[in-house]
Amino acid sequence: MNTTVSKDGTTIAYDRRGSGPALVLVDGALCSRAQGPMPELAELLAESFTVYNYDRRGRGDSGDAGEYAVEREIEDLAAVIEAAGGSAAVYGTSSGAALVLHALAAGVAIEKAVVFEPPYVVDDSRKQIPRSWVADLEALEPGAAIKYFFTKGIGLPGFVVTMMKLMPAWKPMKAIAHTLPYDARLLGENCFGDPLDAGQWAAIDVPVLVVNGGKSPAWMKASTRALAAAVPGAEHTEVPGQNHVIKASAIAPVIAAHSTKPR
Repeated sequence: MNTTVSKDGTTIAYDRRGSGPALVLVDGALCSRAQGPMPELAELLAESFTVYNYDRRGRGDSGDAGEYAVEREIEDLAAVIEAAGGSAAVYGTSSGAALVLHALAAGVAIEKAVVFEPPYVVDDSRKQIPRSWVADLEALEPGAAIKYFFTKGIGLPGFVVTMMKLMPAWKPMKAIAHTLPYDARLLGENCFGDPLDAGQWAAIDVPVLVVNGGKSPAWMKASTRALAAAVPGAEHTEVPGQNHVIKASAIAPVIAAHSTKPR
């Protein structure tokens, strides 16, 4: 384990493996550098890159100082990129993809970015997320917050979440459930069924690839296409046979190809 210090003094833990150009991985909700998709993905990408897989604040071995703000998470990512040599390619998934987009718009030293299915909602093709969901999540105990996030936020059936409680991953998820409001704040106004405001990404001037799975729900496909149209110069691709829980073996070659493509 390695550590760096964010601008506000928060310790951010990360693992580094492989050799080659720097590539930073940014997790989604309820994941950390030790659980979720990133450990396997880091191993695959380490064949071609120096991979930095970090704990977002409040998770794993990272700290969580003071009142949360999206700007602090942007600074955390910037600190990891600084530790990686001052610039890097970045991959973000789900709410982590939203964080990457915030960082790009803020001018963080990202060379190229791949963003997989930030869970924006841009139409009325699914049950709408309550506009009160940040406050709702903050008021709930961990288990209830996880259920709320998956049912109200992601749109999973309640029985699926009930089944999750029987799985080994449930306990680690509860341990970081207090960070779910952070993920909700990262999505901002982009998840309530309204058209995307392209102005929030107008400053982006690096190559961005927006990706969705071929088996992902229609609302998520619609939002990724809308995002690709809103981000200046962005490209879009779909990975056949995959959904929001995309396999590391399916996304790794997509990340590698975009991150090494000449500008």
